[in-house]
Amino acid sequence: MTSPARRFKRTIGIDYSGAETAEASLKGLRVYQTFDGSEAEEILPPPGPKKYWTRRGLAKWLIEELNSSIPTIVGIDHAFSFPMRYFERHRLEPDWQVFLEDFCAHWPTDELHTYVDFVRNGSVGNGAARTGERRWRRLTEEATGSAKSVFHFDVQGSVAKSTHSGIPWIRRIRQARPKLHFWPFDGWAPPEGSSVIAEAYPRFWSFSYPRKDRTPDQHDAYSVAQWLQEADKSGELETAFAAPEPEPIAATGLVEGWILGAHRPSKET
Repeated sequence: MTSPARRFKRTIGIDYSGAETAEASLKGLRVYQTFDGSEAEEILPPPGPKKYWTRRGLAKWLIEELNSSIPTIVGIDHAFSFPMRYFERHRLEPDWQVFLEDFCAHWPTDELHTYVDFVRNGSVGNGAARTGERRWRRLTEEATGSAKSVFHFDVQGSVAKSTHSGIPWIRRIRQARPKLHFWPFDGWAPPEGSSVIAEAYPRFWSFSYPRKDRTPDQHDAYSVAQWLQEADKSGELETAFAAPEPEPIAATGLVEGWILGAHRPSKET
């Protein structure tokens, strides 16, 4: 029996840090890459005064790399959108592009010298006009059983800061590379030959690989890149791309986003 044809020549795993500003050198911002059949290796920032990646520098690198010449899938460990209750509270059209524009107008965390907490405390932007409740979770977070709400700040394992700091860069990448497929917002089934950016949850896969001498942040990025490569080879990635059922769940996922590999438990007894 032959293996399924691979979609992607390259896979990239990113462990994303929401600490500090977009110009800060962040030890918790790590990037790993596989190419062809190679094992995932760390990609360091370009030579310069910054020892670690900055969010601005990483976005610039991704824009340069994702030029459609090499089919690539990128897994980033922060949410790209918010729960439907957020759209309802703020009377937003249930459309991801509308959300991106509206969020970035209120949470300009990609601006110079801007911390997430500056927006939270009202000194920059207008975060108070676009808030949510920590008990609100997206359907995909409920499906994982353990992923925290995008509004649950200041706790161990929180993705709130990384999400609120990362979404403006997702918007910038989308503006610069409109042919990229942002999964699942651009459709559950990416076109053949396209490059894809998806939300990843390292906890799904990190325990499957020996940590060796990697830090937790390095290992999370490694695990995402390595799993994406192996799942592409085995055909598991195609299963992960499939829309969740029933159809209303999939329709909501097109607005809220979905974590790659998350599966809703069957209600059958």
